[in-house]
Amino acid sequence: MNQKIKAVLGFLVSGAVLTAIDQWTKSLAVAGLKGKEPFVIWKDVFELLYSENRGAAFGVLQGKHGFFFLVAACVFVAALYVTWKLPNEKKFVPLRICVTLITAGAAGNLIDRVAQGYVVDFLYFILIDFPIFNVADCYVTVATAVLLILLMKVYSDEDLAVLWQKRKES
Repeated sequence: MNQKIKAVLGFLVSGAVLTAIDQWTKSLAVAGLKGKEPFVIWKDVFELLYSENRGAAFGVLQGKHGFFFLVAACVFVAALYVTWKLPNEKKFVPLRICVTLITAGAAGNLIDRVAQGYVVDFLYFILIDFPIFNVADCYVTVATAVLLILLMKVYSDEDLAVLWQKRKES
């Protein structure tokens, strides 16, 4: 099987598994937390608290579903492009993982928006009164932070030039 096709299939399967994990945790939150008092993990520090977020991160852009669909579509197209263009070399594995995590997070929250009109959030750091979030948000946030570090400190311009080259594929 062609290495490019294997890479895309790996991306799709990994992304589907990560998205399924996100959806499973959200279903557990709905079943165990909706309409109930928060489940305290560590008093005054961290708890599980059911919330319905009709916006984006930190509740901004409430009700702007068309915008979220457009952003998710762009993420999916960009992720497929990067997955296809990256050489199958060990040094690009962290980049592939970041792209997969970001895409899985976008997919997990998009599924919620399409199915319910809101995203289920349930992780709450009460100590710092951080906005309530979910597993998909963790994927996106952590992968984006790691991606930025990789782009600034690990990958050179020459490494990333493969994304813009026309016919040179490994």
